[in-house]
Amino acid sequence: MSISIINLSKKYGEQTVLNNINFEIGEGEVVGFLGPNGAGKTTTMKILAGSLGYETGSAKICGFEVNENQLKTSALVGYLPELNPQYADMYVKEYLLFVAETYKLGKEKEQRVNELIDKVGLRPEFKKKIGQLSKGYRQRVGLAQALIPNPKVLILDEPTTGLDPNQLEEIRSLIREIGKDKTVLLSTHIMQEIKAICNRVIIINKGEIVADYPDISNINLFDESNLHFEVEFAETVKSQDLQNLENITTVKAISETHFILVASADIRGTIFDFAVKMGNKILTINRIERSMEEVFRELTN
Repeated sequence: MSISIINLSKKYGEQTVLNNINFEIGEGEVVGFLGPNGAGKTTTMKILAGSLGYETGSAKICGFEVNENQLKTSALVGYLPELNPQYADMYVKEYLLFVAETYKLGKEKEQRVNELIDKVGLRPEFKKKIGQLSKGYRQRVGLAQALIPNPKVLILDEPTTGLDPNQLEEIRSLIREIGKDKTVLLSTHIMQEIKAICNRVIIINKGEIVADYPDISNINLFDESNLHFEVEFAETVKSQDLQNLENITTVKAISETHFILVASADIRGTIFDFAVKMGNKILTINRIERSMEEVFRELTN
């Protein structure tokens, strides 16, 4: 496993930030680590990156316990923190060469930095000072810096915060490309981010793992006890007539022929029978799935 966390807990004084969490991430997975602010995402990532210690449980990178093998695991992990500290007065290439020197790449550093400048799309801006760059290009510098040791695991904490829509899509595309040959753990509280980049999602809330969906495409977006249907009839229907039907709990009229119905069971057969009885026709009837945002709210409330 690229990442293995077993019974990991972390406290700040009397406050429990992580409470006995467990998950594993295999080689080549791109995993979204989702949760509200203060859920424990950043704490978990700092522990995996080796910048924060832990007293209880286990955190391993490629089989190495982080607390006991920080030199080894730091070489295996590329970490982009949320606030992405950089030297604004340094030129882009100068800064990346400086970072490469800390990894003792020797003669390889020039080649490695040039490769990464091209890989993350910094070539048009690499002669500028970091302080002159847009937020999107600063994030590219941060990604290049995280990739310098050619890590097996890439940990990204809120990598798209504050980007405009164009920058957002550029960074997403870049992360998807990087994820083809690396294990990526990406922290966010934005559902669109998960859908755009990841193939798996782990949800944390109040320091506990509340859900782990191995395949994001198979998340159950239907609530079987609270079903929503959109129905459009050919002719006018009274809301009260629909409200009187079995299993319908709520009727929302969009127009005299168009309704959103909330029910405690599948009512499509009931609606067809109702239309026939009334001499009406159904133009459309669709079962409405919950959004991922609704799933998230249910799990984190």
